[in-house]
Amino acid sequence: MSEADDSAFQRGRGLSPLPQGHPAPSPKPVVAFNRRELDTILRLYGRMVSDGEWRDYAIDLLKDRAVFSVFRRSSEMPLYRIEKDPKLARRQGAYSVIAAGGMILKRGHDLGQVLRVLEKKKHLSVVEA
Repeated sequence: MSEADDSAFQRGRGLSPLPQGHPAPSPKPVVAFNRRELDTILRLYGRMVSDGEWRDYAIDLLKDRAVFSVFRRSSEMPLYRIEKDPKLARRQGAYSVIAAGGMILKRGHDLGQVLRVLEKKKHLSVVEA
């Protein structure tokens, strides 16, 4: 395709119009994390990366839920999945953290509260003088 053909295609002239009487296909609804949710998740992710615990992530936007997967190495199974499922919002809560084996670690309505299950526990030690 030449450069002129490419620019015409980008402007929409290269697309064939739908036949008369056929409505345009409606876009499929997709569940996604909003900006505030992503900010909360990425702050935790940044802390865990700086501690050397996590190294990679993936975001899957599906028709029924959004999934943020966390990896120690990109070639492995995810360590944790942070899921947003709006169908569960009125019941157990839309947010959940799921471990690698499929066990639900925490579920709730508040994303910040649910993510606390992933925070590293600070061990206190007694110092004798």
